[in-house]
Amino acid sequence: MKNTFLTLAIASALFISCGEDDTADIIINNTDNSVTNTTTGGTTDPNASEKISISGVQSSDLLLEAKNEYTLTGALVMEAGTTLTIEEGTVIKAQASGSDVYIAIAQGAKIVAEGTKDKPIIMTSNSTAPKAGDWGGLIILGKAPINSVATGTSTSEIGSLPYGGTDATDNSGTLRYVRVQYSGGKADGQSENNGFSFYGVGSGTTVEYIQMFEGLDDGLEFFGGTVNVSYVSVVNAQDDSIDWTEGYTGTIMNAYVMHGADHDKAFECDGYNTDIGNNSSPKYFSAPNVTNVTVDGFEGEAIRLRAGTQGIFTNVVINNFEEGFDLDGDTSDNPTGQGVIDDVLQVNNVTFNTVTVKLKNDTGFSFTEADFISGDGNGTGTDYATWGAGWTVE
Repeated sequence: MKNTFLTLAIASALFISCGEDDTADIIINNTDNSVTNTTTGGTTDPNASEKISISGVQSSDLLLEAKNEYTLTGALVMEAGTTLTIEEGTVIKAQASGSDVYIAIAQGAKIVAEGTKDKPIIMTSNSTAPKAGDWGGLIILGKAPINSVATGTSTSEIGSLPYGGTDATDNSGTLRYVRVQYSGGKADGQSENNGFSFYGVGSGTTVEYIQMFEGLDDGLEFFGGTVNVSYVSVVNAQDDSIDWTEGYTGTIMNAYVMHGADHDKAFECDGYNTDIGNNSSPKYFSAPNVTNVTVDGFEGEAIRLRAGTQGIFTNVVINNFEEGFDLDGDTSDNPTGQGVIDDVLQVNNVTFNTVTVKLKNDTGFSFTEADFISGDGNGTGTDYATWGAGWTVE
């Protein structure tokens, strides 16, 4: 991990700050970490609930139990070789102070967060009047390929943690029935946290039944990697609901998006990060498979495809947008239109309801709507009413 001494210094500062209140603190981990039990009374009941503050750099495994009340007071970073295990039904309340409060699973670490439909795991704000941007969100960093570097790793926007590599099947753990609420805190004019940030996460990672609710930035963002996600709900992401870049090549299956008015795109899809460049050799672009999707909106663009992205969309329903698919690019570094011509950027079986323009072509390549879209009117989307019942919120 880069900047180890700085990170440990920050962790120590966080450790010291935990005692600056009127409650006697009992430190239950070593000084590398900042896990503080603020329960008083010395109870011996193993089922008693405890109030525990968590933050800092964790160099050993950490278990969060549903019986306890957790407050995330700063950045919690799980180092390589450690596992963060979160029991079903656990609620983590993040201090509502913006981007510096987040959970990060570093390269080589794992998260095992296995909720259930009846007992989802909830990561939310501790504010009495929560709002989008109260805290950072969940960040996972893996060793799968990214196209922003020729070799080696890149560093994340938030936390400056390494990600990327050559292990397409890298395993960062399991997320199942996990809900992130009121995330997306801004770090500066260029960097914002998302609900779920997947940095170079590999296909060995299990991600299913996840929801981002009320976020200031993106719901999910994929920075390269090969991770497959399914049963995804994004409700009221104020920027993009689902975003990919840096050569993401996984699958997204069964996704529901409720996209608010005046927000950005329901999907924003980049073949590479245009702020960094496509530095892979041989060069490649994002090319995920997206299947069974329903997008509910109010205005603007539903799906923006640009910077040479490829991808196959199958069984899609788009409701209430000015534009369905907007393709941007050029005939040199951003050959989005070439993907249509080569049949690696396609839409199969789609239904447009109250959509003014189905396709807008700003790629520099000539092709017809029929070259890009087949099965117009045949899309049925995803059965969100069934798989989203009981554990999601709107």
